[in-house]
Amino acid sequence: MKGFVVSGTGSGVGKTSVTTGLLSLLSKGRKVQAFKAGPDFIDPMYHTAATGRPARNLDSFMLDDDTIKNVVGYASKDADLCVVEGVRGLYEGFAGDGDVGSTAYVAKLLGFPVVLVVDAGSLTRSAAAIINGFRSFDPEVKIAGVILNKVSGRQHSDKLDVAMETYCKGVKVLGKIPKDRENTLGQRHLGLQTLHSFEQKEIEPLERLADPVDLDMLMGIAEECTADLPDSSPYVRRRSGLKAAVPMDDAYSFYYRENIECLEASGIEVRTFRPADGEHLPDADMAYLGGGYPELYADRISSNRDFLDGLENMCAEGKPILGECGGLMTLCSSMTDKSGKEYRMSGVFDAKAEFVDKRHGPTYVLAEAKGNNPLFSGPMRGHEYHYSEVLAHEDAEFCFDLRRGLGIRDGKDGLVRNNAVGTYMHQHALSCDDWAKGFVESAR
Repeated sequence: MKGFVVSGTGSGVGKTSVTTGLLSLLSKGRKVQAFKAGPDFIDPMYHTAATGRPARNLDSFMLDDDTIKNVVGYASKDADLCVVEGVRGLYEGFAGDGDVGSTAYVAKLLGFPVVLVVDAGSLTRSAAAIINGFRSFDPEVKIAGVILNKVSGRQHSDKLDVAMETYCKGVKVLGKIPKDRENTLGQRHLGLQTLHSFEQKEIEPLERLADPVDLDMLMGIAEECTADLPDSSPYVRRRSGLKAAVPMDDAYSFYYRENIECLEASGIEVRTFRPADGEHLPDADMAYLGGGYPELYADRISSNRDFLDGLENMCAEGKPILGECGGLMTLCSSMTDKSGKEYRMSGVFDAKAEFVDKRHGPTYVLAEAKGNNPLFSGPMRGHEYHYSEVLAHEDAEFCFDLRRGLGIRDGKDGLVRNNAVGTYMHQHALSCDDWAKGFVESAR
């Protein structure tokens, strides 16, 4: 399997803009499968738009080694090239003294070489020092080339050439990208702008940004990789004949691809719809509400009574419902947006969701499903990242005890009523043995 990892010296160096531009350029004439290291929903949207193939997440905290290899092999079995975008800096992970959860861990596990994106703004010899530090930190990580970003002009470029030739002999400089404030991705409170619907105009500026990178040299690095990865299906398969209602629009867009495929592997027909655009709740045996930005569309969601009343009716009938983060907020009785305006929601849970403009996370979660949990059992792993708080009734029932993470309150997460669960935790379906089992059993 040909492949490489694009990592950075830290957050904010431009690796997502560069990676997305490269993915689009490389996809002209090739089938490119993209991956994102770590628990990220937004970057894979850009990857998917750039390649025309669903991007995947690789997280060594939530997934074991064999599962990560299987995900890559399974998703890439008909692809010509694998490209993994890293998370934060190359070596940042779950803890300060280990590489689990880091980009470096994934690169070593897959045997992929690393292309390091360096913010060279105002740097010359210091850029060389940074690169040499990254190269020597872990000899098992193969840094095969570097991309120097935010180069301010000819003089700066010439000095970087001298510094690299003098201090980083043998390091391949794949390209020097000029400082560019136009052809980059904007920032927002949960990360980058979401891109629910693909439009080429969103990707073309990133192609221009990445154009200085030598693609032939980059492909030469990829072809040095000889990873042999298992490509069998990682899912438990069954024939259930059930249907799941899954909202997918600008309000609900944070789903791991594997979670949807896991439902489908269990014979569940996934019926997507756009409630923020007024579409009704489809006829279904269960509902799965992912995260996103429902607070930005609270007025539209609140006016879609078929959607909200339908969720309440599903809960009353005992049909399984899972709401994650934004989905949890929708399952509450009300949602208050950033301006302080309160909107009526579904009322599945006697709780109020409030946007507080205060960041909670990002953090990994270790949870234990309690005996009252209708969908899951045993230990669970996930992550959370939100700018809201849920104010639940003092007698509220919870179905997760947390060993790590914030949850809703007091080390608890997972509001529960009948077969409905609302949680701040985003789960990855392949972090446990049979994620869809509880949905199928509860629906039956």
